[in-house]
Amino acid sequence: MELLETKLEGLYVIKHNKLEDDRGFFTRTYCKNIFKEISLEKNFVQFNHSFNKEKGTLRGMHFQTKPFKEVKLIRCVQGAVYDVAIDLRGDSDTYLQSFGIELSQDNFLSVLIPEGFAHGFQTLKDSSSLIYHHTEFYRPGADSGVKFDDPSLKLDWPLPVRNVSVKDSNYKLIDIDFKGL
Repeated sequence: MELLETKLEGLYVIKHNKLEDDRGFFTRTYCKNIFKEISLEKNFVQFNHSFNKEKGTLRGMHFQTKPFKEVKLIRCVQGAVYDVAIDLRGDSDTYLQSFGIELSQDNFLSVLIPEGFAHGFQTLKDSSSLIYHHTEFYRPGADSGVKFDDPSLKLDWPLPVRNVSVKDSNYKLIDIDFKGL
């Protein structure tokens, strides 16, 4: 397992080593010691699975507010998605910048998203599934988001957007008074 830094501080792409033989493969998807090297001391407390029937489906851009901000570890285990994280940390040099990457069952990449980021994805194939690991429990009332098509964020989704939930469609645009998380 190799942690690759990105242009956004604290956000890492994880390259998994795949050991294959005639039975199939084995890969390590998490190692506390390796994550400790980048000062991730928090424990993952909730794992979620998202299945999406049709390509083009969009989920996001989600986050939890203080004091329930969370680190997310995300991996695509079936199909493929375009995964996006937006830096909403008001004191960050990369405030409101985004990072996007294809995660797929074939490329064996994961992404580690730090606290203070919004997260979402668009499916690139039918029948795509992701596994999420969270360092905070889901807290109704602390969950929030920003609009996936906010012009100020300049997100470039690879496919026409479809199958967006009412909740995700109704998130607000970033306004000039938004100070970050």
